[in-house]
Amino acid sequence: MELVKQLLPLAIKRVHPTVLGTKPLSCKGHSAVLCENRILVVKKGSKSDDQIWFLEVDTEYVRQQRKKLGTEVVAWSKGVIGNAEKPIVISGPSGVGKGTLISMLMKEFPSMFGFSVSHTTRAPRNMEKDGVHYHFTDKSVMEKEIKNGKFLEFASVHGNLYGTSVEAVEVVADAGKRCILDIDVQGAKSVRASSLEAIFIFVSPPSMEELEKRLRDRGTETEEQILKRLRNAKAEIEQGTSSNIFDFMLYNDKLEESYEKLKKLLGLDGFVAASPKSAPKEINLPVDHSVSKIDDKIIISSGLEKETKNLIMLDVSSLKGGAPGRTRGLDFQVIGASLDKLC
Repeated sequence: MELVKQLLPLAIKRVHPTVLGTKPLSCKGHSAVLCENRILVVKKGSKSDDQIWFLEVDTEYVRQQRKKLGTEVVAWSKGVIGNAEKPIVISGPSGVGKGTLISMLMKEFPSMFGFSVSHTTRAPRNMEKDGVHYHFTDKSVMEKEIKNGKFLEFASVHGNLYGTSVEAVEVVADAGKRCILDIDVQGAKSVRASSLEAIFIFVSPPSMEELEKRLRDRGTETEEQILKRLRNAKAEIEQGTSSNIFDFMLYNDKLEESYEKLKKLLGLDGFVAASPKSAPKEINLPVDHSVSKIDDKIIISSGLEKETKNLIMLDVSSLKGGAPGRTRGLDFQVIGASLDKLC
């Protein structure tokens, strides 16, 4: 009944809302229940990683898109068990050494961190593979997805679009890893303004003189390119140190000391590299089931009499995130048929 009340105004007005986010694939049927400002949808007969979805009707993301697009909006997001570590956004001028710091981090903790695969509208070069080096896409497709809020940041370079999609970051988290985003200050500003909760670190040189020395020592750029990078670096450092974009400033004077400071910022000092995280528990739901709600608990019961001794309880009290990425924080357990302890 609550679900009907929530959707009735749209039906009366004959409004056809704009649907954003990644839509779930078709299924044999579904059950649904209202969870505050979003509708939890349980798909029937689907794989375990494709069973729980949320249709958002009044989340912050939906309100922002409604205002931006000037029309009614709903948005889909996939429900995921457990939470993920916050992604790390690392920015800094060319030559500051952020790439070296990231490489050191990846080498020491290979199972803990991962990179998102960026999108681009340029053609692939020799030996480049789609989905590995970049997600190669058409400009019209990427422009539409940018408009629909599916990108955290993007930029136009020599007539081609480059950007980081929400989905690319979520895929890293789905694999049990923490995503690292190596992007410029403008990209970091866009990510900060998005719905993504991340840790923002700006890597700064000890001085402009030291930065110039490092750029010249690389021996990979012409004099004109070096001067351009220095101009850009000055602007980036001013933005990085004076804005409210970044949570931490890391001055890369001595590499080894800076790396230890980076690990400390991430809570990794004294940490012993562990084996890869095991995948989250899966929910194996019966095809025939019914759904009910008690406070922050979703009760899923089998429609088959012989299976009524088991109920599945989904705890939705700690939901995080949402469209256009994932709704995380789901917790579940198999319980007995009695609901007395939940009431």
